[in-house]
Amino acid sequence: MKATNIQDPEYFHKVVDCQYACPAHTPVPEYIRLIAAQRYTDAYMINWESNVFPGVLGRTCDRPCEPACRRGRIDEEPVAICRLKRVAADNKGDISDRMPIIPKKKNGKRIALIGGGPASLTVARDLMPLGYSVDLYDDQRAGGGFMRSQIPAFRLPEEVLNDEVNRILDMGVITHFNHYVDSLKTILDKKYDAVFIGSGAPRGRDLDLPGRQAADANVHIGIDWLSSVAFEHVESVGRKVIVLGGGNTAMDCCRTARRLGGDEVKVIVRSPFAEMKASPWEKEDAAHEGIPIMDNHVPQEFIVEDGRLVAMRFDRVKAVYDESGSRRLVSTGEEPVIVPCDDVLVAIGQENSFPWIERDVGVEFGKWDMPIVDETTFQSTNPTVFFGGDSAFGPQNVITAVAHGHQAAISIDLHCQGESVAKRPPPGVTLVSQKMGIHEWSYDSQVENDDRYQVPQAELEFTLSNRKLEVELGYDATTAFQEAQRCLNCDAQTVFSEKLCIECDACVDICPTDCLSIVVNSADEDQVRQTLKMPANNTEQDIYVSADLRTGRAMIKDENVCLHCGLCAERCPTAAWDMQKFYYSVSKAGQCG
Repeated sequence: MKATNIQDPEYFHKVVDCQYACPAHTPVPEYIRLIAAQRYTDAYMINWESNVFPGVLGRTCDRPCEPACRRGRIDEEPVAICRLKRVAADNKGDISDRMPIIPKKKNGKRIALIGGGPASLTVARDLMPLGYSVDLYDDQRAGGGFMRSQIPAFRLPEEVLNDEVNRILDMGVITHFNHYVDSLKTILDKKYDAVFIGSGAPRGRDLDLPGRQAADANVHIGIDWLSSVAFEHVESVGRKVIVLGGGNTAMDCCRTARRLGGDEVKVIVRSPFAEMKASPWEKEDAAHEGIPIMDNHVPQEFIVEDGRLVAMRFDRVKAVYDESGSRRLVSTGEEPVIVPCDDVLVAIGQENSFPWIERDVGVEFGKWDMPIVDETTFQSTNPTVFFGGDSAFGPQNVITAVAHGHQAAISIDLHCQGESVAKRPPPGVTLVSQKMGIHEWSYDSQVENDDRYQVPQAELEFTLSNRKLEVELGYDATTAFQEAQRCLNCDAQTVFSEKLCIECDACVDICPTDCLSIVVNSADEDQVRQTLKMPANNTEQDIYVSADLRTGRAMIKDENVCLHCGLCAERCPTAAWDMQKFYYSVSKAGQCG
């Protein structure tokens, strides 16, 4: 095998599993160390540079980083990365002097943002410091998009959302709130240099079942109902409520219904419980609030008596899988289940809706009537129109929308400067030794044995009676420090120097996970992986291969199981191993290629 090219910015990036899994590639270990040192403002700013909404995401993120966390490979639970992010947001100091300077003299380029959600706001945050004039159009009364309309206040307090949204708007964004854009052609006629569409996935799916029309007054589309609650158009719900669906929106609907008077709220889902799309912690929160989840039930009919919805009928099913793993839901043949209800909330999915985009403005549409959008540049077939967030590729989450916004801002800047949007600037990368003495490092390399710390919650008797009272209380400083210490510092990389190695095997002997081996190299990677001291069977993670040593063998390291403990570097008598901090920052608009 060829020697590993550690100058490739993506090599060590992939080793920092949490950051690599984050769509916005937030430098997770770096800000966690700062939280442990109680440098909350510094930790917040590192987050803000990449994910833009640390306070929001510290409460609501889908946490793709946590399943990737290698702490979960040696412990039952990963580091509570998401909730540590909230610690930085809740405890930060004044950051006004750290905000980008907005040029008073503009660069002459005008940008329109349609939709005021996280993708559009990220574009504004990246382009305003470059001198762009930005107009934002949104049909809501304030910015935030679905963060405001669909995430309940008991999960995301309005003051937290306002703080982070207004920080961007206060850069000088010209806002047009309560303004529904009903024609893209009208926007294009205003001669903007570029238009970014971040309008989300505004249409919830409905169910076409017998009784649907007759029960219309008491059947509500989940995302629309949540929006009506958020803007205080709806303040109550029936005593018996059925929520249809198994995603996070369904969990928000059922928990909101409990707070608006639903004494008997049930979530009823077609799929098996384990296959529900809702995040595990969302299901746990619903269960904690006494909301049962009935899985393997397929809705068949809305039952209406005397013009009023009284129940729903369901067929009991079981999941059957074929050889390819595809699932079918097959009726068990049992008697249908009748569930009484006063109201039904339909949360079975969302889809994009673009009736306002004329089909003669150069934006082509493809499968499922979705715009054709380049997955790298986010440019549509009309070169001045860009998409991002849910409106680009369908419903996802806040952090993905932020990632889209950063990349779209790069493309918009390149487009407006007359450059090719394919000319992507590289990420920022540093690799710096952490050595402070012979056996001393500038970070704490001790591997803690603590289990994951639970986040305290407010008492149910209070939270269920007030839909605006935040349920999670967050970590205090002591618990945050203890949780931060569980981080394995995966960005502190082991870097090897062949010319210093004397092949004494000291590093191999002391390694607690047997991830180091000095073996004969081969062109056959599968063979090399099996000849290591501990076979490296996870092919999704690379192995670190040195150039040939004096004996013709090579030092090979399995990156998958390394704890970054630094024992190899401490033990090495010639300093052939060094611990070097790898810092990776995603490119932004305005950076040179």
